[in-house]
Amino acid sequence: MTAADTDSAGARAFVAMQYLLPQHLLSALVHEITRSELRWLKNALIGGFLERFRPDMSDAEQPDPYAFASFNAFFTRALRSDARPVAADPAAVVSPVDGSVSQIGRLDGSWLVQAKGHAYTLESLLATDGAWSEPFRGGAFATLYLAPFNYHRVHMPLPGTLRAAWYVPGRLFSVNATTAASVPGLFARNERLVCLFGNGALSFALVLVGALFVGSISTVWHGEVTPRRPRRRTELPLDASRAGLTLARGAEVGRFNMGSTVILLLPPGRAEWLAPLLPGSSVRVGQALARVT
Repeated sequence: MTAADTDSAGARAFVAMQYLLPQHLLSALVHEITRSELRWLKNALIGGFLERFRPDMSDAEQPDPYAFASFNAFFTRALRSDARPVAADPAAVVSPVDGSVSQIGRLDGSWLVQAKGHAYTLESLLATDGAWSEPFRGGAFATLYLAPFNYHRVHMPLPGTLRAAWYVPGRLFSVNATTAASVPGLFARNERLVCLFGNGALSFALVLVGALFVGSISTVWHGEVTPRRPRRRTELPLDASRAGLTLARGAEVGRFNMGSTVILLLPPGRAEWLAPLLPGSSVRVGQALARVT
């Protein structure tokens, strides 16, 4: 058996195992453990993470990883105010996250590319009727993957006002490249949070997709949205008591616990992706990805 055969067999076993795992139970356990403020436990978790993933702490507001009260506080750490400058061009659509491009391009009608040989529909991703999905048919999309070592807060790609938000229940498969290439409709199967925005006549959307061990997704408006009981589709309130519904480009929208994915949707004829953005390209918050026309 060649090394390639071994890798392929290992990948198939990893994906097959995920169908059998109690995904939500495991993620709930991770949620509790990563919020523990027991010094020995949180320091052990942080130390193990530093050794395995070697995150860059130089741009963190608090660069000492052991100064955080819990592993989750370390993992969702804030950056220095000057660490992610927003592109100067006011027409630029900027990256909402630090991560890498999983897929990028245009929708074929309602279809988005997930990976080679796999596609899924806009309607299944948004889990809604045509009233919210129609503006994005034939538009542009970018699927952005956050690895564990990345900064894990999500920011506004454009200035805009929150028009609607809802939680969609689902599975918690890993969202790495191996699983995306093997699990049909992965991003429309996993638990997710949809946020739709308006900027004048321009609509855009951010879909925050949960994943294995992602024990929490939160927004600046709703606080912690997941984990959630009962797990059923839920419209989230447009409540400005925590944060204003209108946010500037680059402002914080929410955050993940552990690695996951954000899908950015733009309407047809309003933006073109900038070259040379391709699958595998690294991106950072505030980096210009496209330009609104």
